[in-house]
Amino acid sequence: MQNIETLINAKWIIPIDAEESVFNYHSLAIDQGEIIDILPTVDAKKQYMAKYDIDLLDHALTPGFINSHTHAAMNLLRGFADDLALMDWLQNHIWPAEAKWVSPEFVYEGTQLAIAESIRAGVTCFNDMYFFPDEAAKAVDETGFRATVGLIVIDFPTVWAANADQYLEKGLALHDFLKSHSRINTALAPHAPYTVSDEPLQKIATYAEQLDIPIHMHVHETAFEVAQAEENSGKRPLQRLDELGLLSPRLLAVHMTQLSEQEIALCAKNGVHVVHCPDSNMKLASGSCPVHQLQQSHVNVCIGTDSASSNNNLDMLGETRSAALLGKVVSGDATAVSSYTALKMATINGAKALGIDQITGSLEKGKAADITAIDLSELETQPLFNPVSQIVYSACRTQVTHVWVEGKCLLNERKLTTLDELHLKSIAKRWNEKLAE
Repeated sequence: MQNIETLINAKWIIPIDAEESVFNYHSLAIDQGEIIDILPTVDAKKQYMAKYDIDLLDHALTPGFINSHTHAAMNLLRGFADDLALMDWLQNHIWPAEAKWVSPEFVYEGTQLAIAESIRAGVTCFNDMYFFPDEAAKAVDETGFRATVGLIVIDFPTVWAANADQYLEKGLALHDFLKSHSRINTALAPHAPYTVSDEPLQKIATYAEQLDIPIHMHVHETAFEVAQAEENSGKRPLQRLDELGLLSPRLLAVHMTQLSEQEIALCAKNGVHVVHCPDSNMKLASGSCPVHQLQQSHVNVCIGTDSASSNNNLDMLGETRSAALLGKVVSGDATAVSSYTALKMATINGAKALGIDQITGSLEKGKAADITAIDLSELETQPLFNPVSQIVYSACRTQVTHVWVEGKCLLNERKLTTLDELHLKSIAKRWNEKLAE
């Protein structure tokens, strides 16, 4: 028998592959943070001697969910300003609060809260965009989580940087510092077309190619944004980004609720990835991304929650359900965005968009052991005919019992292993009192 670190035995393994496989009574063999085998449990018990032999015989194992767009530290602003249109929400509430309160401590502690919530929802990786990305990276590093940290760029001054050049300078220094980290990647993160001018966008396109990293940006989020751009420049934002050289397989275009058929074709031609944030878009009445049309045009679409201040949670199971249901409503086709397709959007599609699909996003030999275990024995998911549809349409995040990143258990029987829940609650209480002033 071969000695290994961990053997996880489950009723179902959903590896996420082209065949839409579901393996019954199979096991994952894990050693040194990687999946080394997937095989029937009866064979696994004969072949491997594991330090940790874990039976989860009411559970489905999936790849850890990848939240492809969030602003982690904004967990501290959950419920701060609700039921408002996007620009009113931003300009009159969120930006003034950020100007007053955002600091290294705010970002570090807010990111800790976001990581804890994410792990408890089965998320193993998020793609973040916020100020003080060095503090976000510190929180990710300490907790064993995986992340792509956004190197934010905006034209106007904030507590993080004075101008676009300084944002880039500080971001590139952080990229150099993190480039050998196994769990933390970076992406250039220009906030939006209406907050970043042409010259820094051209620099971003050049740096992204030189460093071989993604570009993460809000694009076509609202009809107002698109109309304002046309009024100011005579161009829709995607046309401008195309002329500046940003439309490429490096671009993660977030929201994309306002798209013409020509723009969908343009995205397909250039290999742009689209990040769909259905709950945030519905809550802010921003519109809805035409997911089914994009997928029919072979555009890679993944899922993000946006921030906990505009969603108001980081629940990727709920977000995946919304994406599947809204995809049917918008297209008028009940067969659009199937449950397996939605699960791909929440896992491997996000990994592809972030350029980490050789590392994570599916359960395969040689990939990192980033795994989520979901207990499907609860009344809410019984009777059970199809575990994939049950996960997408019926399960809730409280049924996530275990989470591993690189083979390290970050959630064990619903208990966080690298974060102190009571301490996190005290952080939330302290910031609640500050912000309530």
